[in-house]
Amino acid sequence: MAQIVKRAYRYRFHPSPGQAAELARTFGCVRLVYNKALEERTRAYTQDGRRVSYAESSAALTAWKRSGDHDFLSEVSSVPLQQALRHLQAAFANFFAGRAGYPAFKSRKKSRASAEYTRSAFRWRDGRLWLAKTDAPLDIVWSRPLPEGAEPSTVTVSRDPAGRWFVSVLVEERIAPLAPVKEAVGIDAGITSLVTLSTGEKIVNPRYERADRRRLAKAQRALARKARGSGNRAKAKVEVARVYARITDRRRDFLHKLSTRLVRENQTVVIEDLAVRNMVRNRSLARAISDAAWRELRGMLDYKARWYGRELVVVDRWFPSSRLCSACGALQEAMPLDVRDWVCACGAAQDRDVNAAKNILAAGLAER
Repeated sequence: MAQIVKRAYRYRFHPSPGQAAELARTFGCVRLVYNKALEERTRAYTQDGRRVSYAESSAALTAWKRSGDHDFLSEVSSVPLQQALRHLQAAFANFFAGRAGYPAFKSRKKSRASAEYTRSAFRWRDGRLWLAKTDAPLDIVWSRPLPEGAEPSTVTVSRDPAGRWFVSVLVEERIAPLAPVKEAVGIDAGITSLVTLSTGEKIVNPRYERADRRRLAKAQRALARKARGSGNRAKAKVEVARVYARITDRRRDFLHKLSTRLVRENQTVVIEDLAVRNMVRNRSLARAISDAAWRELRGMLDYKARWYGRELVVVDRWFPSSRLCSACGALQEAMPLDVRDWVCACGAAQDRDVNAAKNILAAGLAER
């Protein structure tokens, strides 16, 4: 049966000079409130062993607005500031539950510039969006329509390092499961072939970072020649960010299409639990592994399988998928990375990646 999920739709928009200035002020105030609240919480936790609640942080925000040093906080919408405190509260809840590390301060140069608006701080009418403290609707590029009748519950505005503005609209959407199919597939992740399927199909890794490496190197060299603090250096930084943005966008588009195809064609998808964080410590392979973005692909398969009534099975990372013969089950003593094809004692000629994908599928089906 259909399920109702919360889904974010992200769009580019082009702010007017006044909107850009207002949003930039809001981004700065959001970062300031988050960092000040984190500082107060850290002081209370380290010196007094006391945990500060959201209500206490909210009361402190009111006091900051009334102080002479931070009265400018009253000039922007209060909702994004309150949302920053809620995000900090969630970060501490994850920390105390052991799900994440201690919350970090937000850097002006490295942190994502964003502000979140709840229903009381924006107006939605006839497909047009007004934010609090702005006098005109956002000029949004509607690259795809919102679900019919959808009413946004939260709006997040952001600006990336390349200077592009985005608005993410969170709505509730009814998603119907796909019609059941009999097919199941095992997936072996790789570098030359991004994924190899148990059917024998190999999907080539597009290597977008490698394809744009010359352009990226040229932009980075131009940045290195610019004097620190100069306007030309700021322009050169944006150019570097644009190259990175192009790489990220192309990679994400490819992964979305691949993950959607795998979920549509198969009732069960079996993957290996790869420890990507440990694998990137290998200096000779780190760049290629990061470019492959296996973790991002797994995340897409996970939520799309849940949405569309499919099953995603994850096989233990220590399962010897490459060393096990998929024909007879014999375990090879060693299988160096440079061995791509081998012949088992039973006479079966094996392609390393296809054999691993078949073993992953068999192991996943056995665990169900």
